[in-house]
Amino acid sequence: MSLRQQALAAQKSKATFVGSIAVVLWAFLALFTTEVGTIPPFQLISLCFTVAAVFSFVSIIVRGKSVLRVLSQPLGAWLLGVGGLFGYHFFYFVALANAPAVEASLIAYLWPLLIVLFSALLPTETLHWYHVAGAVLGLGGATLLVTKGHGLAFEPEYGFGYGAAIVCALIWSAYSVLNRRYGAVPVEAVCGFCSGAAALGFATHWGAENWVSPDALQWFAIIGLGLGPVGAAFFAWDYGTKHGNIQILGAVSYGAPLFSTVLLIVFGKAEATPTVIVGGLMIVAGALVASREMVLRSRR
Repeated sequence: MSLRQQALAAQKSKATFVGSIAVVLWAFLALFTTEVGTIPPFQLISLCFTVAAVFSFVSIIVRGKSVLRVLSQPLGAWLLGVGGLFGYHFFYFVALANAPAVEASLIAYLWPLLIVLFSALLPTETLHWYHVAGAVLGLGGATLLVTKGHGLAFEPEYGFGYGAAIVCALIWSAYSVLNRRYGAVPVEAVCGFCSGAAALGFATHWGAENWVSPDALQWFAIIGLGLGPVGAAFFAWDYGTKHGNIQILGAVSYGAPLFSTVLLIVFGKAEATPTVIVGGLMIVAGALVASREMVLRSRR
């Protein structure tokens, strides 16, 4: 391997690692959300995206960069960014409102597997059997964590909710893969996408929900969400999907429900059952299998 190839491989590994940080941050979503249970979903997501946008704009200004230059991006990048961020959350909440949470969440969580499969359409990527095998293992582990080992009951009367969950999975997987097309768009542009998602969230909230004034603890949780799972996570994911190994990121994404469950156990909001342990081992195994090529290269 030439020095240039080694440098490119190292850069790709770094971007994959940065993208994986998003998975860790998303794990805090459930923990923070338990503290804001009375806040309507679209009000919550709009507030969180507002926090993310404000802090990212401040960061851009403090670093001496031009906000206007950051926001001057192609229309396609704006449609993809805002549509991906808001569209995923919109259809996720629609799914939860029209179908049982377990089944809807599991359908929505097909997106990591879809990312791996859709990556075959990218001209610079090669899909191998171990990428698919790792993603399938991760899906199996996530299924155990979400269902807690109990069976699934997909009933026809919840078809609309299931359909919304499928759209949710398709939107996020398509956004993640198509994001590679806009590799030249700086990560800082996500601040604008968060602003657009916040505006659409507020519009949906005012049309479908009643405003609930958050208390001090809820504001703390909202700020935490806006800085982490609904903030920095999207910046890390943007960089990772543009420059990293998209197949590994897809398989590693099943670590989010695992880390989330671990956090809930640590804070006494869940129990460490044999099902959780088996599901966790499957997710870890899936990530290792999907990362086979990277692991072997590092050994060499």
